Amino acid sequence: MNKFKISLLTSALLASSAAFAQITAITNAKVHTLTDAGTLEGATVVIENGTITAINPASVKADVTIDAKGRVLTPGFIGSMNQLGLVEVSAVAGSRDAGDDKADVDFDASPAFNPRSSLIPYGRKGGITQNVVVPHGGKSIFEGLAFVVDLSGEFNSVLKTRTALLVDMDASGSGSRAMKYKTLTEKLEGQQQKLSEKGKKDDKKAAKKPSQEEQILTAVLKGEMPVVVEVERASDILEVLKVKEQFGLNLVLWGVNDAVLVKEEIAKANVPVVISAVSNLPTSFSSLHADLTNAGELERAGVKVLLSGFAFEGAHNLYQLRFDAGIAVAHGMSYEGALKAVSSNIADVFDLDGGKIASGQRADLVLWSADPFEFTTTLDKLWINGEEVSTESRHDKLRDRYTTDSDMPRAYTK
Repeated sequence: MNKFKISLLTSALLASSAAFAQITAITNAKVHTLTDAGTLEGATVVIENGTITAINPASVKADVTIDAKGRVLTPGFIGSMNQLGLVEVSAVAGSRDAGDDKADVDFDASPAFNPRSSLIPYGRKGGITQNVVVPHGGKSIFEGLAFVVDLSGEFNSVLKTRTALLVDMDASGSGSRAMKYKTLTEKLEGQQQKLSEKGKKDDKKAAKKPSQEEQILTAVLKGEMPVVVEVERASDILEVLKVKEQFGLNLVLWGVNDAVLVKEEIAKANVPVVISAVSNLPTSFSSLHADLTNAGELERAGVKVLLSGFAFEGAHNLYQLRFDAGIAVAHGMSYEGALKAVSSNIADVFDLDGGKIASGQRADLVLWSADPFEFTTTLDKLWINGEEVSTESRHDKLRDRYTTDSDMPRAYTK
């Protein structure tokens, strides 16, 4: 490489570094911190190197200052329990990478994640900055491993793999759910036995590297990896709570339309739940108590609630998460609780950086024209890891294409 090319490369790297290192101050904002600091009026938030460095500092020296003019600033919302980037068009097999018949405990779909999915910019329009992606597995009750991405659209947007193990304990079209419990407990007991025997073996034998499955199950048994169990019926929820108690699992319940029947037991076990705020009709005999009031009822019972989209349609309707949260508020959930249910609660449960506005937190932020849960509110600016990101989506491009005046036939703009 000649000196001229080296000089150009060095200049480009320095320019990139300087752009990223710039200090941005968002002033005069109504800030929902989702921390003990609560909601701050007329506040200033300072961003540098992808991190929130100060809230209401005594003085600000910023490269870029944005006057929010009283508008609302929230943490970036976090989607969950969907196949964003793994499924583009559900009816097109070549665009589906979320499941495989052979999928089991160690199925990690993150290498198939497509950061250039057209669904990602659409999700950003709804204020989503991170997402917990889940596979749907195969023939096993073990559906695979969740992973976390940001919605920057960059090729390095997979932030964390092996985030949680997914287990399907809901009713199947054939067979007995009792067999699922047998399969789950035998798998965990088997790994417990291996760990016990390993402790008794000599050093040479104990040095054998464990398989991927064994590593995952060990992390599960140590409580280091959450286990997300998909379950609906109240009696099944109680059985899963027994499994948690038996093995000391870091348990998360998902679906749980009948959870209101056993809300005290869930709260006592300190188990968070992931539910859809708009699930209000029974989809099976296991979910007869689906209702718009469930999120609020669980919150009042002391359960940590995480809101996700409706079933596996979440990736295509991720934009609507803020409206789902608004529906939860309209039916009894607290406003602060709904904000946390789409941000900080998800970050807490899955150990993510983000979901709060505080010094040291990842700078995933959204500036709204007004209340983000209102239908007429617009998203004005969005930052992911401190970088302002476009909110233009395929929908905007199609609108412009079909409404632009041209001498060419309609939709031909070039």
